[in-house]
Amino acid sequence: MPLRNTATLAWRTLVQIKHNPFELIDFSVQPIMFLLLFTYVFGGAMAGSPAEYLTFALPGIIVQNLIFATMNTGIGLNTDISKGVFDRLRSLPISRFAPLAGRISADVIKQAWAIALLLGLGMVLGFRIETGPVAVLAAFGLLLVFAMSLSWVSVLVAMLASAPEKVQIFGFVLFFPITMASGAFVDPSTMPGWLEAFAEINPTTFLTDAVRGLLSGGPVAGPATWSLVWAAGFLVVFAPLSVRAFRRRV
Repeated sequence: MPLRNTATLAWRTLVQIKHNPFELIDFSVQPIMFLLLFTYVFGGAMAGSPAEYLTFALPGIIVQNLIFATMNTGIGLNTDISKGVFDRLRSLPISRFAPLAGRISADVIKQAWAIALLLGLGMVLGFRIETGPVAVLAAFGLLLVFAMSLSWVSVLVAMLASAPEKVQIFGFVLFFPITMASGAFVDPSTMPGWLEAFAEINPTTFLTDAVRGLLSGGPVAGPATWSLVWAAGFLVVFAPLSVRAFRRRV
């Protein structure tokens, strides 16, 4: 029954896109905008040509978009709570945590769509996969596992913030420096020493390097292992805190 409730509410979240197409902006228009801007504005300066930079930067753009998109989970939850949706659902004979799990599940599906969109457009622009289908599927799996774990940070913020706008502001302030001070867009060895040290242990760097290796070839085991360690850390720390805050608020 809890699984059926979760699936039903996840479907409800996905169907909302039909009535509010603007929900797709964060998962479609924004990724495309970042990909085109990073490739054609910075490509010549960073790597000599947009095509060369695209090969290096596409995995980083995918990871950056994925991290930002996790905040949509919190914004959606906070919006539902503010509008009384959770109060109405609580009167129904469903699992108490189904709305929470349903939102997270639906947003993971949206994340998969955004990853496929970025990868597909990147290939149109000149990016080439140098590995194989199994490695590509592994990249998808790793990205989605990381997104699901990181989304618990967003859930906790949603339970503590009083308005969706505050969730969005907190997410930008937290995630923008983490994604930029990493190996997503430049080689960390070009940074000042103190910033390079931070970038080397940044989960964004590990996840980007793992995806880069799975799509273009290169080391995978080490970056993928550290990405999963970070994902497990987010899950272990933030999931219990989020559930506790959820029980207090809903």
